Amino acid sequence: MANFRKDFLWGGATAANQVEGGYDEGGKGLSVTDIQTAGSLTSPRYLTYTLNGKKDKIAGAPGEGLPKGAKGAIFDDEYYPNHVAIDFYHRYKEDIKLFAEMGFKTYRLSIAWTRIFPNGEGSEPNQAGLDFYRRVFEELRKYNIEPLVTISHYEDPLALSEKYGDWSDRGMIDAYVNYAKVLFTEYKDLVKYWLTFNEINSALLLMEMFNQGRGISDEAYQHAYQKLHYQFVASAKAVKIGHEINPDFMIGNMICGIANYPGSPDPKDILANRYAWEQNIHYCGDVQCKGEYPSFAKRLWNEHNVSLDITDQDLADLKAGKVDMYTFSYYMSNMVTTHEVEDKASGNFSAGAKNPYLKYSDWGWATDPTGLQYYLELIYDRYHLPMMVVENGLGAVDKLEDGKVHDDYRIDYLRQHIQAMDKAVANGVDLRAYTTWGCIDCVSAGTGQMSKRYGFIYVDRDDEGHGSLERLPKDSFYWYKKVIASNGSDLD
Repeated sequence: MANFRKDFLWGGATAANQVEGGYDEGGKGLSVTDIQTAGSLTSPRYLTYTLNGKKDKIAGAPGEGLPKGAKGAIFDDEYYPNHVAIDFYHRYKEDIKLFAEMGFKTYRLSIAWTRIFPNGEGSEPNQAGLDFYRRVFEELRKYNIEPLVTISHYEDPLALSEKYGDWSDRGMIDAYVNYAKVLFTEYKDLVKYWLTFNEINSALLLMEMFNQGRGISDEAYQHAYQKLHYQFVASAKAVKIGHEINPDFMIGNMICGIANYPGSPDPKDILANRYAWEQNIHYCGDVQCKGEYPSFAKRLWNEHNVSLDITDQDLADLKAGKVDMYTFSYYMSNMVTTHEVEDKASGNFSAGAKNPYLKYSDWGWATDPTGLQYYLELIYDRYHLPMMVVENGLGAVDKLEDGKVHDDYRIDYLRQHIQAMDKAVANGVDLRAYTTWGCIDCVSAGTGQMSKRYGFIYVDRDDEGHGSLERLPKDSFYWYKKVIASNGSDLD
């Protein structure tokens, strides 16, 4: 028998901008992702805009949005995969029925901010947007599937990004809190579990990733840390309001969880590895779970001459708005070394030295289930909060043959990670949920591709936007159904 609790929440996860489509329907305004083109493993996604009357585009650089004065725009000669995505907006009943057939106990989804407030702010929310998500939540409840809702999942309103410079202004705090308050009030009887920001630490992770051999300016670090501070305050204020609206709410943070290892026994590598944990993982975790900045924050700020706008009220808000649970994504681990290495990881959102003890996916990600156990045990010991693994999965090129997809490689990947979770639970970790990423094939956030597939359900759509959008269960669909029915005991 596995060690998972009897009420363990098995399920899957998606994000609105990667599955919904309907980008201009139901009164929805434009999100930043709506002006993001497709990319690939070797070419970036671009944001398209006009500046001084001229059309242009910019690769999504770390810590930066559109150029100053630019206006996001959609061009006829560019392909924007998020506009249709997999059409969950019109097919949600069909998809939720498939989730129910697998036996899902929970479904993690996000809300598109611009469906609720088309320009990101205002006093009157868009009723059509509120009604859409109400229908989704009611459909989930019909099958006894618990919604796990991310309030902001890489889904900033374009109007706010242009107005406030990608979270570089305090105005974003009030806009976010107003938006969150509407959600908490509207769905207080339908949703119990909430996450404030998706992978809030990604701004720092991307800075480090892009810093490999390129160099990032102090100004970019200043922006990244300031953006994070405003998001921390927004999250904390939302948590406090949420608890006032419904004391039964469980509100969590969400961290991009990457286990870091020293590349050698060199003491310099050991220290560099500790610093990687502190900057990329613990900085965001400590503020949200402990309600205050850690002692090492000043060192991080001083390294790049960062001077933050922090008020006494901010610090009080952080202390009053600590999260109830720690949730995170986990796909891979990284090696940290101060030495020059020849064999480097070079893929979608991965960089640094390759670990000779691990295998790597086609997208350059290390498969490391032991790293998941390590991460769970390390973080639980640090915070003693309930934990959820809210993203985990294998992106791969699936082959559709005779109406079937035989994805044994995905089953093997998930099996190993479930076994790792089971060991962590046996060792004392209070783990409450596991939602695999992209439980249905969706548009990749990093590359904009459909060919990088994660799902248990195949969606007939290619990287150029062609296909019927028909759904087809893969072999992993039936395997995961068995896993859930056995509460993690039957992994064969």
